[in-house]
Amino acid sequence: MAEEDMKYTENHDWVRIEGRTVTVGVTDFAQKQLGDIVFVELPDPGEEYSQGEEIVVIESVKSVSDVEAPIGGVVTEVNESLEGEPEKINESPFESGWLVKLDMKDETELESLMDESEYEDLKEEA
Repeated sequence: MAEEDMKYTENHDWVRIEGRTVTVGVTDFAQKQLGDIVFVELPDPGEEYSQGEEIVVIESVKSVSDVEAPIGGVVTEVNESLEGEPEKINESPFESGWLVKLDMKDETELESLMDESEYEDLKEEA
């Protein structure tokens, strides 16, 4: 799926919407800012999060960063391969480096996210 078909947060996370399932990850911009990622703490499937609540912790050689839930929902799947290979986020943030999948609670929360052009503007300001 092309990046243009996704939504973005001000925290440089991406959201891919497929029906009621939302896949979440960090953008290429974010992984470059973080540097080499060495550890990822993922939630457990079945856990429910509200929009803006910390859902994932990413530790890099530079810092520790929280990923907030871009929308509220229940975790349906986590990318378990990241537990042994967190560097996948650096190598392929939009494909094999995805973080979690959520069953969306409220579709109207998607309206608070940015489209591709809005996100490009945000990156230019950074």
